[in-house]
Amino acid sequence: MGAVPISSTSRKSKMNTDVFRKTLTGDSPPDGLDDCLLALWFDGRGDWEAAHNVAQKVKSRDGAWVHGYLHRVEGDLGNARYWYDRAGRPFTDVPLKDEWAAIAEELLADARP
Repeated sequence: MGAVPISSTSRKSKMNTDVFRKTLTGDSPPDGLDDCLLALWFDGRGDWEAAHNVAQKVKSRDGAWVHGYLHRVEGDLGNARYWYDRAGRPFTDVPLKDEWAAIAEELLADARP
């Protein structure tokens, strides 16, 4: 697989979860996504490998949360628990689509100016 594009983390997002979800039909991620949102974008398009490649480079609690979620998607629950712990979040068994939306909502809210 080729290199995964990494977006700027300095720009703030003006989108909400519904707008973010609509971008999944595009060929490339929207400009200005931080790496956590970029990983979710790839996951939302079904590209777990690209999502994981981005998430494993993020060294923040949000990055650990996304990383843990991705390991839930993969079915590696032991690894997922490790990353949830690193994120300071409880392990969850909510439906994956619901957690994806919750993570996106929180990260987008944090990114608004």
